[in-house]
Amino acid sequence: MEPITLYRKRIIPNECVQLKDDVIVKCTDSLIVTKWNTLNPKIAFHHGCSCYFLDKGYKISKFYRADGSLLYWYCDIVDYEKSTDGQSLTVTDLLADVIIYPTGYTKVVDLDELAVALDKGLITEKILKTALLRLDELLSIIYEDKFDRLQAELDSLGL
Repeated sequence: MEPITLYRKRIIPNECVQLKDDVIVKCTDSLIVTKWNTLNPKIAFHHGCSCYFLDKGYKISKFYRADGSLLYWYCDIVDYEKSTDGQSLTVTDLLADVIIYPTGYTKVVDLDELAVALDKGLITEKILKTALLRLDELLSIIYEDKFDRLQAELDSLGL
């Protein structure tokens, strides 16, 4: 697969941003690995890397502090849409997220945004179900102590 242009689309707030500064480290038909600096400077985190699992519907990211220490893993439930010419990929954040801290503490966040998005007609019932099923699959991987399989892609590249 040739390198492509990545876009991040959010439902809340409604925005679509080209990830023009992300560096694509690996690109295949089933995954894309990137490294990046924060779009808007943050005190808590500085840079990171992400693995887009195109066949699974989630993106696994490592967030690092400025000193290079791991802050946490951030897992987005997403949907992917490739352009008709195959030159770009829009990654839509389906709102539900999972944060995994270095201690192993795991936190599911933003489920309330799914309800708000459904109530406001920003997502369909089908999208809600898709997000929940993908979240359930990801949580099963985490709770069955198999998250290292997802980490392996980034670790193998030294990210």
